[in-house]
Amino acid sequence: MLTLARRIVLVMLAVLVSAAPGRAEGTAAGLARIAHILVIYAENRSFDHLYGSFPGADGIANATMEQRTQLDHDGSKLPFLTVWKGNEADARFPKLPNGPFRIDADPVNASLADVLPSPIHAFYHNAEQINGGRNNMFAAMSNVGGWSMGYVDGSKLRLWQWAKDYTLADRFFMGAHGGSFLNHQYLVCACAPTFPGAPAEIVAKLDADGRMTKAADSPSATIGPVKVASNTQVTPDGFAVNTSQPPYQPSGIAPAPGGDPALVDPAGTKIMGPPMPAQTALTIGDTLSAKGIAWAWYAGGFNAASADGARALADRQVIYTGKGGALNFQPHHQPFNYYSRFAPGTAARAQHLKDGEDLMAAIDAGTLPPVAFYKPVGIFTQHPSYTDLVRGDAHIADVLERVRANPKLWADTVIIVTYDENGGFWDHVPPPHGEGWSDRWGPGTRIPALVISPFARKGVVDHTAYDTDSILKLITRRFALAPLPGLRANMGDLTGALKLD
Repeated sequence: MLTLARRIVLVMLAVLVSAAPGRAEGTAAGLARIAHILVIYAENRSFDHLYGSFPGADGIANATMEQRTQLDHDGSKLPFLTVWKGNEADARFPKLPNGPFRIDADPVNASLADVLPSPIHAFYHNAEQINGGRNNMFAAMSNVGGWSMGYVDGSKLRLWQWAKDYTLADRFFMGAHGGSFLNHQYLVCACAPTFPGAPAEIVAKLDADGRMTKAADSPSATIGPVKVASNTQVTPDGFAVNTSQPPYQPSGIAPAPGGDPALVDPAGTKIMGPPMPAQTALTIGDTLSAKGIAWAWYAGGFNAASADGARALADRQVIYTGKGGALNFQPHHQPFNYYSRFAPGTAARAQHLKDGEDLMAAIDAGTLPPVAFYKPVGIFTQHPSYTDLVRGDAHIADVLERVRANPKLWADTVIIVTYDENGGFWDHVPPPHGEGWSDRWGPGTRIPALVISPFARKGVVDHTAYDTDSILKLITRRFALAPLPGLRANMGDLTGALKLD
């Protein structure tokens, strides 16, 4: 354990390093040497969960007792951690001491190749878990209780070695509180999507402090998982913050009977609710197109899911299903599919929304566009509950090797490997807060981010403050784009991870 004096020094250094956005070593001409930026977006892991023991990083050993010790809803210390399975204690896992614990060690001894429980990761839950930066409400505000405090020895994974060889950012935060839906939207627009006129049954009911109203039968985290009194899909003022379905296929909502197979039934479903209205906000794709910069969103399984979307729900074999080794395509991970400019049949959709196999072909041929986003299909995202860490780790590492195997492409490419959000897993570092650092949407919990490139600072842990919109800032700066309105002024632009002189 660090001494108090040592901890104070580390905190002071972190503040100094994080006080201003990172800037590359070198001139604007040096930045222009970057011809390609590739963003690989994995799923649902916090920094401490995967990299909490990474050498030189601000890891679990630096967590204060306040950050480690989880509280009940009334502010009292939980006597122990319970892992919940539904409303019952999960018999697979013992009562655990109150604090972070290894998932892949005694007494749990789970394998990184196991499909394991998925903590809830939702907008209002995440904000309450952070608890003003104390990070001590993760177990109480979770569907799986103490499981949210679990972490692994990430050194067993291939991406750990890539992090050692290039740059690991240990002050990178998810752009928005909550889950995959909102953070994918934030990745492309630095904004929350709008849902005007949303039905009352999907609008959050909040208390006077703006927190979720708890259900009457959820008084304590010692007797069961947290329950809330209402759906929290849409804010009272009409922003969609939790999982909502796109109006176009592929979607979790099937086409209307006899309707256009490329669209969804506007009535929605009981489980998924109504579809989102088509979005019109400015995106990074729009600012790139305005400057004539080629770009693409590559999604694993996109072609198969587009065909699957024309089927009735009962006949689907790709969308939201992993049965029999199916791809488990996740429509709410496809942000551009919510926008009218990329509706089925438009030229913009054909030009910019591509299948994952198109990315592999472009890498091999050296025809990658200047800006590329890659969303692996469900089985390769590392998302708990429907896949594991090992398969996604191997897949992403293989993509990195594929780029490096093309010397000409590798020579001028920057790759950013990060996660959409923390997946409900605990992290001890408080998200930055205040003017220029935060707004009503976030940032949320800290997540891993690797910057991999011949231009990356080798073997470095970058302590600069970043969040998801730092990716957009880097793209914007490199290609001299008009900045998106939602970009946070004080967050770095990832050039602090690069050496371009």
